Amino acid sequence: METNKEISALLTLIDDPDEEVFGLVSNKIVDYGTNIIPNLEHLWESTPNEEIQTRIELLIHRLHFTDLTEDFRQWNISGHHDLMLGAMLTGKFQFPDVSTAPVLQEIEKVRRNIWLELNNYLTPLEQINIVTSILYSYYGLKGTETNYKEPNEFLLHKTLEAKRGNQISNGILYLVLCELLDIPVRAINIPRQFIIAYFKPGYSDENLPNPVHKIEFYIDPTSGQVFTQQDVESYFKRISVPPVGAYFKPRKNKQVIQQLLEEFGKCFTSEKDLYKQSELIELAKLLE
Repeated sequence: METNKEISALLTLIDDPDEEVFGLVSNKIVDYGTNIIPNLEHLWESTPNEEIQTRIELLIHRLHFTDLTEDFRQWNISGHHDLMLGAMLTGKFQFPDVSTAPVLQEIEKVRRNIWLELNNYLTPLEQINIVTSILYSYYGLKGTETNYKEPNEFLLHKTLEAKRGNQISNGILYLVLCELLDIPVRAINIPRQFIIAYFKPGYSDENLPNPVHKIEFYIDPTSGQVFTQQDVESYFKRISVPPVGAYFKPRKNKQVIQQLLEEFGKCFTSEKDLYKQSELIELAKLLE
């Protein structure tokens, strides 16, 4: 009963014009955790004042963000950095109530279709042709240019929903499927691109100074198009960057999600959204 009284008292102070008072009230509200969100939503619905509504929205976001930070901290210290889970946590930044189950079902559907076509006698290129054919032709996934005005195209659940994503979200989907199918495909660090590489089976040493000779070929996840070493070297010439070994090292899942958070953050550049960019950078730093 006392708790309810204190919550009611705090909620009446949300409209206090004194920023210092509002700051103290906000901190107190956040201390209650996400259980207080229904009270805030009820207040939002019964408040005609837009400024107060904005304050309530920011408080709800802050509560979700506090929880999300803890989820990322747990993901970071876990032994296996599950790529799909990391991508879903990123989606929760904009869509806190997103459910993992439909995403798992959709990925399983695609995985099963690919698995039925695979066998032990296929060459690496034949394997990848099957993955690409099922994902882009049969399933109908489309790839788009990276556009920071389309934040949804960075998010795995939205990419599956709309069957369209940019290079990084399509790339994460491709990596998740290959991991489930035991196909040795990994993200690499080519500048200004999100490219994945098919590593020779059995290669797992990430400490080689230059693992280029361990790579069979490259895949652009925008379309599933395959590239040769020569194509990649031509790209390096075009951008006037020497193709040093570090660019060809397989990236850890943690680094992939870090890049996703940083790139997703670039979608929030308007003055009212800059706090979101700072928060996403904060989450990316958490994974260092």
